[in-house]
Amino acid sequence: MANMLLPIEERNLTPEQVELLDKRRRRGQLFLVLCFQSLIVSTLLTLWSGQDLTYSPGWVHPIFYWNAITVTMALVFGITGIRLRRGSNEFISY
Repeated sequence: MANMLLPIEERNLTPEQVELLDKRRRRGQLFLVLCFQSLIVSTLLTLWSGQDLTYSPGWVHPIFYWNAITVTMALVFGITGIRLRRGSNEFISY
């Protein structure tokens, strides 16, 4: 009997296709972990960004730029991770 928790397109996969599917989902989990780590770093950088914008002269705001880059990285990793993890109905722990 077919596993009814699996989507219809995944019920008749060959072992090689299942292995590729698992690799894709593990890579998605890795990207989600990177997303959350980037969010933690960007949250901490937010504490110093205001001070950087206030006291740094001219266009020299290194902490603000670093904060913007980490937020962008978190968004990219999060969107990519969700796309790669699609169809997964289990929690993967490493």
